[in-house]
Amino acid sequence: MSIPIKVLIVDDHEMVRIGLSAVLSTEEDIEIIGEASNGEEGIRLAQNYDPDVVLMDLVMEEMDGIETTKKLLKLKPECKVIVLTSYLDDEKVYPVIEAGAFSYLLKTSRATEIAQAIRSAMNGHPILESQVASKIMNRFRKTQQVEKAPHEELTEREMEVLRLIAKGKSNQDVADELYIGVKTVKFHVTNILAKLGVEDRTQAAIYAFKHSLAE
Repeated sequence: MSIPIKVLIVDDHEMVRIGLSAVLSTEEDIEIIGEASNGEEGIRLAQNYDPDVVLMDLVMEEMDGIETTKKLLKLKPECKVIVLTSYLDDEKVYPVIEAGAFSYLLKTSRATEIAQAIRSAMNGHPILESQVASKIMNRFRKTQQVEKAPHEELTEREMEVLRLIAKGKSNQDVADELYIGVKTVKFHVTNILAKLGVEDRTQAAIYAFKHSLAE
């Protein structure tokens, strides 16, 4: 017989704790090792009983679920925190995920779903409420948006001038090759240096070679 998963319940509502404990205790592979009514008590019990999984409420007096999760995981980094809450607010979701919460479920979840989330946590598979998953993915996409490289701000004409600068052409040479005036070339060069964030033509040429913009 396999060793049961040790679960600690941290919630400030007594009826929630009683209900979760009663339902989950019927699962042969899950053992409720303790119930805490606030974050401080939860951390103390976690230190004493070393749970595998903690079912964590978010809104509690004295110490909320976000702060409790941070402190708990510093003491027990191998522990899996499953948030079980009624809240989907951004100011609750992101901080607790950043604090290290492994899974995020709503209290409207069925008992079988909570039990499965506990088992999945032990296997390294997080379970996220669909709306939470969407929030996290949207935020991830935003943070992964790469800023444009400096040379992508150059106009087509400025890119032509940069390539010629990289070939060692003088302003007059560039003017002759592109059939434009020297003053116009100087204007383009000034813009190129500013957009690339370099100080002179030599650095512009180095930039061009570094980014494969010139032969």
